[in-house]
Amino acid sequence: MGRIKTAQVKRITKQLMAAHAAEFSTDFSKNKEIVSRHTDITSTKIRNVVAGYAARLVKQQQAQSGPRRAVHKEDLSQYY
Repeated sequence: MGRIKTAQVKRITKQLMAAHAAEFSTDFSKNKEIVSRHTDITSTKIRNVVAGYAARLVKQQQAQSGPRRAVHKEDLSQYY
């Protein structure tokens, strides 16, 4: 089980993703640079948490928009 992100981290990340969505990627270190460039966060811990959460959101968006495997009747017949 993972750690729960605070409302502050989620709010900052979602605002950054809305404004600069094209810049973020699944790479944590690139996201750290993007967060540093577009915010004035002085705490490295919060910057890292925001960058990691942004990477996770990008991965989730890619998984949802990716191709899905079609379910065929042959696949279901072996279970039912």
